[in-house]
Amino acid sequence: MNELVTEAINSNLPNVLAFVDEQLEAVGCPMRTQAQIDVAVEELFVNIANYAYDTVSGKVTVQVSVYEEPLRVEITFIDNGRQYDPLAKPDPDITLPAKKRNIGGLGIFMVKKNIDDVCYEYKDGKNILLIKKNLT
Repeated sequence: MNELVTEAINSNLPNVLAFVDEQLEAVGCPMRTQAQIDVAVEELFVNIANYAYDTVSGKVTVQVSVYEEPLRVEITFIDNGRQYDPLAKPDPDITLPAKKRNIGGLGIFMVKKNIDDVCYEYKDGKNILLIKKNLT
């Protein structure tokens, strides 16, 4: 497992993406799969940066683990911000025209559609969000 601890601010997104991409490229992740993972990482990191902490920013830990048989990646986001389960909100009704849809929720919906498994838990005062994606 490789780990990056950084301030949860939007300007650190390129560093987080570079960290994740370095791990993916090291195992020959297909570009299409890497793009799907990058979209998920961006959505989740930006949500933490924008909403986890009230008046001051805090830290976020990004852990990347790669497993074989089958080749897959697990990326964990850990923060000490306010408790929030982004998976608890119902998916948006994408059959409605854009003007009739409620605002918000589309990013997490995209994460759930492009990632094989997403799970959340709140433990010991920490939000822990785990995404899993097969690389084959």
